[in-house]
Amino acid sequence: MDKEIKEYLDYCLIEKKLSKNTIDSYTNDLKNYNDYFNKSIKDISKNDISKFIEFLKSKNLNEKTINHIIGTVKGLHNYFSMHYNMANVTESIVRLKTSKKLPKVLTIEEVNKLLDIRCNTTYDYRNKAMLELMYSSGLRISELLSLIVNDIDLNNNLVKVFGKGSKERVIPIGDYATNALEKYISEYRGLLLKKGKYTDILFLNNHGDKMSRSGFFKIIQKIAEDKGINKELSPHTLRHSFATHMLTCGADLRSIQELLGHENMSTTSIYTHVQSNLLRKNYDDFHPRSN
Repeated sequence: MDKEIKEYLDYCLIEKKLSKNTIDSYTNDLKNYNDYFNKSIKDISKNDISKFIEFLKSKNLNEKTINHIIGTVKGLHNYFSMHYNMANVTESIVRLKTSKKLPKVLTIEEVNKLLDIRCNTTYDYRNKAMLELMYSSGLRISELLSLIVNDIDLNNNLVKVFGKGSKERVIPIGDYATNALEKYISEYRGLLLKKGKYTDILFLNNHGDKMSRSGFFKIIQKIAEDKGINKELSPHTLRHSFATHMLTCGADLRSIQELLGHENMSTTSIYTHVQSNLLRKNYDDFHPRSN
């Protein structure tokens, strides 16, 4: 199956123009698929794939991971079905049902604590600008870290973003974020640039390169720890907090969908459940006859 998988991955890279990260993810999924069968795609049956899914379950992988692998395998068989007139044995294979986990969010008070950064060093000004921008705009972490300097319009308080599928959207940002960005760009970003290494990436690490997801994660965890915020955080925590607080303060769901760059409203509607949970908690905590 090695040649067949390579052909499909080349198609994804050259024809579909999928990102390197996506290709790497597909490569890993299909390596496991090839290792399990070690035979040609044309010799695989629907029953074989059902057994493969049971094998994945036996490895105690979570539903999300298994569904990702199923999606990759379906893509592979769809390709050979379309281009080589093979029977598509994955057509009736369905993904596992998953329980939707509500995203973790910070309260408005916790966000204020997190963003109250005393700026003394170049890194403080960079971190302040990153976190203010993320909470002000609800960007995905990948979008935040891929920004270039010219994506920021300080005069009009706007940020231009290329989201999933390279879809462009322009998002307004608040004065706190604009002021933090202006300070960082005009006075401190240049100090992170290294001699002989030019880049227009907005947020740089200490080597003058693009900030990584893990680097951002360490930064936000350290700041939260220093501020005494004892909550499980992820790189998307400020994005989730942005959406929930917007909804709580009266924004309509359609506007939030556009700001977040969600393809479907069903993805955005999860924040109504988060809001309901927060209202329930506030009621239980503060109403004198709640218990």
